[in-house]
Amino acid sequence: MAKKTGILGGDARMRLLSQMLAQDGYEVCTWELPGGVNPMALCDAVKAEVIVLPAPLSKDGMLNGTELPLGELWRLLRPQQQIYAGAVREEERRSAEQWGLTLTDLFSREELTVRNAIPTAEGAIETAMHQLPVTLHGTRCLVVGFGRIGKLLAHDLQAIGAQVTVSARKLSDLAWIDAFGYAGLHTNRLAGKLGGFRVIFNTVPHQVFDESLLREVAPDCLLIELASASGFDRKAVESLRLSYIKAGGLPGKVAPETAALAMKKTLCKLVEGQE
Repeated sequence: MAKKTGILGGDARMRLLSQMLAQDGYEVCTWELPGGVNPMALCDAVKAEVIVLPAPLSKDGMLNGTELPLGELWRLLRPQQQIYAGAVREEERRSAEQWGLTLTDLFSREELTVRNAIPTAEGAIETAMHQLPVTLHGTRCLVVGFGRIGKLLAHDLQAIGAQVTVSARKLSDLAWIDAFGYAGLHTNRLAGKLGGFRVIFNTVPHQVFDESLLREVAPDCLLIELASASGFDRKAVESLRLSYIKAGGLPGKVAPETAALAMKKTLCKLVEGQE
């Protein structure tokens, strides 16, 4: 990646990414990234040919980790630049396009989402271990959804001795769930089957658990949200006083080096046109 790369904002993943790229001989500069390589003023950093933005891209309309409004950032960038970010929302992509910018979501790449699913699954288990007064070994756990995260999470839970149930909608997924030795449930037919679980991990990015289903959940059950949009009716969770944790951004929190390396592999392929 011979082009100069500017990394703007972000978390430990981005700091480590800047260091990894610099160690490999790439010309890197950073802005608003504590510990980042070659820090510069914003007016200089935005001149880089490749711009790498945080994952997720923004929080409350600001570039994540900074107080810079996205609209102001778009004004400073140029259409000919290669611009990358993670977990880009559609409205953010459209706002960039209004300035003639092409914003590429690194997390739309299958190889990166799979690599990110590994620390997400481990982080979900770590979260449960910290919150529960019992071991996961022998504990009844429900994993909702059998996508990338659901597959890895179910595998890891089973490896430590948890009693694993996985719910899915597709018949093919339910067949694989049975083949792997997990108990299976249809996600649309959970009613009457939730009372025995101590932990429910949701990976489905839309509401699965309405108030009627949540009333079946045991009072000591821990709900862990892993999806971008909540699978649980949050108002019902609060009114029923259930234990709920929104476990977002786990790769950057529990394994930033692994997450940074995964981002670097994908970024370098895209910038160098190896696809």
